[in-house]
Amino acid sequence: MDARRPRRPSFSTPSKPPRPRPRPPPSAAAAAAAGELLVDPNHHYPKASDALPLPLYLTNAVFLVLFFSVACFLLRRWREKILDSTPLHVVTLSELAALVSLLASLIYLLGFFGIGLVQSFVSWSPARHDIVVGDVNGHWRVMEQEEDKFIIKEEDGEGCSGACTECAAGPLADALSTFVALTEEDEEIIKSVVDGTTPSYSLESKLGDCKRAAAIRREAVQRMTGRSMEGLAFEGFDYASILGQCCEMPIGYVQVPVGVAGPLLLDGIEYVVPMATTEGCLVASTNRGCKAINTSGGAASVVLRDGMTRAPVVRFGSAKRAAELKLFLEDPGNLDTIAVVFNRSSRFAKLQDIRCALAGKNLFIRFMCSTGDAMGMNMVSKGVQNVLDFLRADFPDMEVIGISGNYCSDKKPAAINWIEGRGKSVVCEAVIKEEVVQKVLKTTVPALVELNMLKNLTGSAMAGALGGFNAHASNIVSAIFIATGQDPAQNVESSHCITMMEAVNDGKDLHVSVSMPSIEVGTVGGGTQLASQSACLNLLGVKGASQDSPGSNSRLLATIVAGSVLAGELSLMSALAAGQLVKSHMKYNRSSKDVSKMAC
Repeated sequence: MDARRPRRPSFSTPSKPPRPRPRPPPSAAAAAAAGELLVDPNHHYPKASDALPLPLYLTNAVFLVLFFSVACFLLRRWREKILDSTPLHVVTLSELAALVSLLASLIYLLGFFGIGLVQSFVSWSPARHDIVVGDVNGHWRVMEQEEDKFIIKEEDGEGCSGACTECAAGPLADALSTFVALTEEDEEIIKSVVDGTTPSYSLESKLGDCKRAAAIRREAVQRMTGRSMEGLAFEGFDYASILGQCCEMPIGYVQVPVGVAGPLLLDGIEYVVPMATTEGCLVASTNRGCKAINTSGGAASVVLRDGMTRAPVVRFGSAKRAAELKLFLEDPGNLDTIAVVFNRSSRFAKLQDIRCALAGKNLFIRFMCSTGDAMGMNMVSKGVQNVLDFLRADFPDMEVIGISGNYCSDKKPAAINWIEGRGKSVVCEAVIKEEVVQKVLKTTVPALVELNMLKNLTGSAMAGALGGFNAHASNIVSAIFIATGQDPAQNVESSHCITMMEAVNDGKDLHVSVSMPSIEVGTVGGGTQLASQSACLNLLGVKGASQDSPGSNSRLLATIVAGSVLAGELSLMSALAAGQLVKSHMKYNRSSKDVSKMAC
């Protein structure tokens, strides 16, 4: 094979060791049943010249002779007419046939040079691949790629012919959307990864091309596991953007649909809230809650506290010695000195508080600091390391067991976060008018108040809930976190929420509020810089760091999360009170496809 021509992409389920790709079997149904998607380099691909009645060289000779013959005949006849003074526009039947033959041969000869040129590009252009694929209907297809489009045509077997809508929208098109074209040089690297000669994690640094490294790793994984990566999207992603900060050893990316709820009227400003989720009814329900809030005049929010925490654990030879450090750190007179050391980690890091807990001779030290518009875990960790290094001068017998001792507490349900707060502590409230409760939410104020008391308060207490005194706050938090590039694992403490409902204005209207003590969000760093997530942050008007007031963008994002949770709580509780939950989920969270007729 010409080294300049890329290897045609493969969709076959890889095996170990690699085997030569077979030609399409006589029974296409057997290949489809085996789940094979094969590329055959020896397959005869249609050419433009295949439509000619004779071989190309004979057809060329016929039309060439015809062209010159009729041209000479017509020139001789016109010369005779000029000599005889006969009008040229008067033609005989033979002259008319000669004109038609001349025109036909001229058209062919002009097209002849184009046929050869086009065929050379069709056969060898790296931008085009003709792929023979066995589909689930039991017959073979030729899929022709022209730039970024795929044309599916029938090659052998019965069933659909020409452009097949079923195939174009089915598993074959899905397979093609995830294929990776690899060169012969890539093939050698793949073999070295499979053999263990080249570490998979080093491909980016060795190749200097993140997308190529991901493609090679993907193929190597398929061969080593014997499992196909078909369906996992690959094209259309900037793999260089995640290098060193978001994900290691990538082989593709997962697509999550993003819907919008709103507008949400919060503190006098309307926001269209992006939500990335695969749960039907969630966006629609939140959107209904937004409508109820907007119609009633909007919601109001307050940020009560803004501080990220990190709590290392250190050990001494005795409990007395550990207590001495505890007293030193909690002495208000020492806070300013420690803050100077801590704040060297970043111009945005500002130490706010230190809280200690003693367990025998082990001391847990919980540092809290503001972190600007970043979520701040790395920032606070660097500040903590600075303080620990500083303390060694006066406490040389201090042994640092871990930079994090779970007294923080990160990505785990913890009472300290529920009581003391972590990240942004936000409360959001709204008064929903009686007519809105009845017309938009389809329920009544007394029904909502009673349900909230029994479900969110009493029911959660009976279950021993920790921060879970709500209907489904984590649903909305997770959806917004994924859409805006937050750490999804921090949904655990960020979803701590207590929902309160009570009748106001002589029992006619509904006062609803959510108190969320530990919303951990940022608008810079981590996944926020990826293109899709950055676009969602931009939709909310909180993209990047605030130049005028550092930290204001992340605080605003936290209030939007709380306001969206308020809308989601309001709508779900109303659906429960009105007995509409099952009906709405059957409408929005169920597939309408007839599974019995779908190919496996």
